[in-house]
Amino acid sequence: MIALFQTIDLVLGLLTWLIIGSAILSWLIAFGVVNMRNDVVRAIYDVLSRLTEPLLRPIRNILPNLGGIDISPIVLLLLIFFLRSFLMNDVAPAVL
Repeated sequence: MIALFQTIDLVLGLLTWLIIGSAILSWLIAFGVVNMRNDVVRAIYDVLSRLTEPLLRPIRNILPNLGGIDISPIVLLLLIFFLRSFLMNDVAPAVL
C-alpha cells in the first residue's frame, strides 16, 4: 500500500514540474525569447501542451475571463499540492 501512495505522489510531482515547464515555455514564447519556428522548441511545446491541456482546459472553462492573464496553471498547482498533502497526511496514515 505504501508503494501505491509513493507512486501517486511521484506522478503528482512529475505533473507539477510539467505544468511549471509549460508555463515558463509559454512565457518565453510570448516574450519572444524562444522562437516557435525552431523544431526543438515546437516539439517540446507540443509535448507539454498535450500533457497539460487536458487538465487545464476544464479549469479555464470555470474561471472567469481575466483578459490576457491565465491563472489556470496556478489553480491546478494548488489543487495538486492540496491533493498531495491530503493523501500523505490524512489518507495514508489512516490506511496504513
